[in-house]
Amino acid sequence: MSEDWSRRTQLVHGGARRSHYGETSEAIFLTQGFVYPDAATAEARFIQSGPDEFIYARYGNPTVRMFEERMAMLEGAEDAFATASGMAAVHAALFSQLQAGDHVVAARALFGSCLFICETLLPRFGVEVSFVDGTDLDQWRAALRPGTRVAFLETMSNPTLEVIDVAAVAELAHAAGATLVADNVFPTPVFQRCLPLGADVVVYSATKHIDGQGRCLGGVVLGRREFIRGPLETFLKHTGGALSPFNAWVMLKGLETLDLRCRAQAATAQALAERLEGHPALSRVIYPGLPSHPQAALAARQMETGGTMLAIELAGGKPAAFRFLDALELILISNNLGDAKSLVTHPATTTHQRLTAEQRAALGIGDGLVRLSMGLEDPEDLFADISHALAAAISGK
Repeated sequence: MSEDWSRRTQLVHGGARRSHYGETSEAIFLTQGFVYPDAATAEARFIQSGPDEFIYARYGNPTVRMFEERMAMLEGAEDAFATASGMAAVHAALFSQLQAGDHVVAARALFGSCLFICETLLPRFGVEVSFVDGTDLDQWRAALRPGTRVAFLETMSNPTLEVIDVAAVAELAHAAGATLVADNVFPTPVFQRCLPLGADVVVYSATKHIDGQGRCLGGVVLGRREFIRGPLETFLKHTGGALSPFNAWVMLKGLETLDLRCRAQAATAQALAERLEGHPALSRVIYPGLPSHPQAALAARQMETGGTMLAIELAGGKPAAFRFLDALELILISNNLGDAKSLVTHPATTTHQRLTAEQRAALGIGDGLVRLSMGLEDPEDLFADISHALAAAISGK
């Protein structure tokens, strides 16, 4: 039975549907609509659709449904709804359960677009948002109150890799009557599953590790069936953030190798972090698998590994960081992550450039901070590239 399969088997076979042709690879059902044999069937399907009955691609599609079921199996969720992007997933997960007058508590260290939703969009629609240091449980305890509707966090922050105690925040949120929405992109479902830790809703940008080769946008929201097929599905049906069948097919192909890729990338990240720590060009190396990480004990307890991402801070600030980036030959400058190719970005001038200098400083995003997403290249080649670039950063040439 599929529920007894190991994770790697689920990633290859979970949710598979075969047509009467018996294809090996999942089929792409590239269709907008579906035909009914008679008017009574159409009427019945609009009242209540069965598991293999579809109405319109914005509501559901066989290829998209395969991706949703495989993701639900991987995450240990009752159900999932796929979206057009990771931000569509975050937007729907929050807006589908909020209305004017509600209160949200969110971790302050958020990806720029997530911060925009919490800092600008939600207040615009009458939702009060309180921000806290996500690693400080006392701040969560003080901010959560009776009537708080949602707590929202990134389980590992972007780009400073702070690790939040998901189980502890979930307990505090539930005591206040709130649901916990967890963005688990950085740890991936390979290294951390949030629902067993107490999260109510989990979101992923499938654009990242799930695709894994920089091809397509996609996202997914996971949780209890009552929420997924209730307020979330209603919201997404009518606002149009559906995942395309082709992109769903690409994500299905990505899932087949997700476990293998992430483990190789995390091993590289760990090895490079250990070798870079103490380098004279760096003021700090941030990686949850290092004993020097502020939440190292929590990361070891909550995650299988330190993940595929690391951050380094060059002692020379922005000029040194730019010299470092420009000297890299193998690692590519890109604000994406989770790719088979190693990528690097300078958050202060890209993903978090809209923040003030004071806001960035409060989040630990210095002008010398560089975020690295480790790929599948040989670790020795990556270390040589980084070493060469650090030498250029020091020399000023």
